[in-house]
Amino acid sequence: MPLFGKNKKDKTLEKEAIDENSQEAPSNGSVQNADAGNDKPPDQDVHKKPKLSFHCQQAHGSPTGVISGFTNVKELYLKIAQCYNIPSTDILFCTLNTHKVDMTRLLGGQIGLEDFIFAHIRGQPKVVDVQKAEDALGLTITDNGAGLAFIKRIKEGSIMHGIEGICVGDHIEEINGRTVVGCRHFEVAKRLKEVPKGEKFSIRLIEPIKAGFYNVGPSTGQKKSSSGVGSGKKTIRLRSNGPATVEEQDDVVEIAIDKINALLESFLGINDAELAQSIWETGQKIENPHEFAVALDNSDMGGFGFTDDFIFDLWGSISDAKQGRLKKTQEFNEQF
Repeated sequence: MPLFGKNKKDKTLEKEAIDENSQEAPSNGSVQNADAGNDKPPDQDVHKKPKLSFHCQQAHGSPTGVISGFTNVKELYLKIAQCYNIPSTDILFCTLNTHKVDMTRLLGGQIGLEDFIFAHIRGQPKVVDVQKAEDALGLTITDNGAGLAFIKRIKEGSIMHGIEGICVGDHIEEINGRTVVGCRHFEVAKRLKEVPKGEKFSIRLIEPIKAGFYNVGPSTGQKKSSSGVGSGKKTIRLRSNGPATVEEQDDVVEIAIDKINALLESFLGINDAELAQSIWETGQKIENPHEFAVALDNSDMGGFGFTDDFIFDLWGSISDAKQGRLKKTQEFNEQF
């Protein structure tokens, strides 16, 4: 018994010694981690989330600015506004690599790492009266991701095409005296759809400044990415929720998203690359249209009220993309 008790005491003393050592080790370790937190994370953050910068100008002419430190479109607009000391609400939309109102170069959910940004600034207001002689007005509406909706496309031969003063790039500010500032594009489209056929309504528009354009050109190559991600095949993807990410450009995915976006324009009269991206990501790993429909209904996209036929068309595009059968999208007809 004495022998057993002695061993037990020795073991107890040994355990206490170990406990004392173990209490010191975390203390030392925590100091090292704190030091590492003060010194190393910035380098690690730079490695994981490179601080990308882009050259920018106002589309009607301005000095060149350098924009960085943004993770979504709203922050991008704010950075541009700070650069030029203007309200961010004065920026109607941005185009990439051209100062022209070219909707094929519209800045959407992603920017190429070598792209040059041109900001189109709020210009003169105008009020236009429209007689809604047909159900379809012939507009495609998109928004800038920061609360302003504008005209992306006007269908040739439509009601709107025949009205002087309505142009691609015009921001829609009011419909029948009611502001639509802060509304998403589908909300603006819905209000236009709700105008009864045969009625006359007014629409207040803000056109981008179209003054002379001086000393503007794309980046000459002096802008380099310190992280080594500046190839033409990579883009930074901007999201309304979540951080921006640098991604490899995938031609199949881009064609699929373009096709889905074309279907959205045809069905809703809107253009939304981020919504198209979300639809693609939802259907990418799903094996059949039934599961796809259920997944859409259970997501935030369920509120759009997509019809069964439209969901089937979406699934067809996703399935074709997976099989490599998808081609560049054709022209489409707007439905409002």
